[in-house]
Amino acid sequence: MGASQSTATQAPPRGLHVLRVTPFSPASETSIEPFFDFIVGFQGDTSTPGALDATGLEKIVESHEGRSLNLLVWNSKSQKTRVVPIVPSREWALTHGPPNPLQSHSKPSLLGLSMRMCEPETSLDNVWHVLDVLEGSPAESAGLVPYGDWIIGWSGGVLRAEGDFYDVVESHIEKPLRVYVYSYDFDNIREVVLVPNRHWGGEGLLGCVFGFGLLHRIPPIPETREPGAIPPELLEPTEEYEEQQLFVPADYGNGLETPEQAEERLRWEQEEWERESYARNLYPQSAANQATSAYVGSAGLDHHHP
Repeated sequence: MGASQSTATQAPPRGLHVLRVTPFSPASETSIEPFFDFIVGFQGDTSTPGALDATGLEKIVESHEGRSLNLLVWNSKSQKTRVVPIVPSREWALTHGPPNPLQSHSKPSLLGLSMRMCEPETSLDNVWHVLDVLEGSPAESAGLVPYGDWIIGWSGGVLRAEGDFYDVVESHIEKPLRVYVYSYDFDNIREVVLVPNRHWGGEGLLGCVFGFGLLHRIPPIPETREPGAIPPELLEPTEEYEEQQLFVPADYGNGLETPEQAEERLRWEQEEWERESYARNLYPQSAANQATSAYVGSAGLDHHHP
């Protein structure tokens, strides 16, 4: 199913924030996107924009079971509202849902969406920007990408404040923690499993530096940019640097070494290598401590404020 042409609108005062789209559900066959999409109404609704709540949507969806319903969906990235056709149905749960879904106390979802009522303008503030990832750390093992990734939530619920994420990490020491990560480079959301621990070889539970606050929110994506495409400025040839030629002193002997000079150079290189090897064996932790000392912060995680 597709969606009709979008129209630019201001952020609605209230909306149903899409937190999860269940696989194989009616919603999974549409363009509805978790985290960035908000259901704000339906086509034919004459009430005040943003007045739709969970109870009202449930009644409308039930009255359209098996029939097409045009939802009005506002997207925070494009700042536009679009029409998304969907056919509410419970048949998908018979083959892809839990055992005997119709015999349970709660009926399977007609849409396959997990949502919460919120204010779209402020609901995207709580994101954690990945700024640095240490080599060999749990963050590197999980595939987090510096500057390109944002942690936007976790499998256990909504993160409502900066400290929530650090509390969740501490409560999952030596246990798998499933988080949802948005990639700005590829414009998609993926599930990442982190295993916080203190014995990976460096400091901190994740070995990752996060930024939080106004300066670290997800930037808008230009309408002309295709997901995963290389930014245009990197494709254009630069004229900033002129062609340079190697400068060789006139008295260098046409770049050739005498046997005595070559022997002296090799002797010096051998002595330098022996000095460095001795220092590494004598102080094996020195370089590592200097490299990781800047990554100590609250809950073993550094986080930057605007």
